Amino acid sequence: MRIQLMALDRDPRVSGLGGAAGTAAVAHPRGQVRSWVPQLFVRYTDGTALLADCPSHPDAGGERALGAAKAITEACSHIGWTYRRLPPLDGILAANLKWLAGYRNAGRLGLAAAIIEALARPRPLIEGADAVGDPIEVLPAVFHALWHGQLTTDLETPLHERVLVGPHGWSGPNTTDGAQ
Repeated sequence: MRIQLMALDRDPRVSGLGGAAGTAAVAHPRGQVRSWVPQLFVRYTDGTALLADCPSHPDAGGERALGAAKAITEACSHIGWTYRRLPPLDGILAANLKWLAGYRNAGRLGLAAAIIEALARPRPLIEGADAVGDPIEVLPAVFHALWHGQLTTDLETPLHERVLVGPHGWSGPNTTDGAQ
C-alpha cells in the first residue's frame, strides 16, 4: 500500500488521498449487510473519486475480499465513484518511486530552472547534473524534478548515472511517468 500511495501522491491528477477513510456497507437481497473498509480514498482534480485496496497478490483476502470488491464496485458505480484492487507495482518501478519520494521536498531553491534547461534535450542524468554544477548539490534537485514530473525518465529501468533524462512530456524510448 505504501508504494501505491507514493505512485498516487506523484500523480498530478490526484488532489487528495486518505487511508481507511470509512466503512462501506452494502445490503444484499437476502437482507445481509456486508461491510468493508477500503484501504484508500483518492480524489482527482476533475472531482472523480476512487476507493481502492492494495492486495499483495490478485487473490489476497480470499473469497470475502473478492466478494466485497464486487459489491463495492457496484455501489461505487451508483454514486459516480470507482473501486479498484490496485495490483502491486513492478519491483524496479517501486524501488525508483521509493528513491524519488525521498526527494519530494528536497533540492536547493533556484536550481530548478537551470536543471530543466540543462535537460531540455534528453541526456544521461550525470551529464545534466554536471552541466548545472557540483553533482552532490545538483542531483537532489534533479531527483526532486523527476518526482514532480518536471523531468522524465524510464522508471521501469533502474535509476543510475547514465539513465536518459528529458523534459516533461518527452516520450523517448520506454519513458514512463510512473503514474497509475
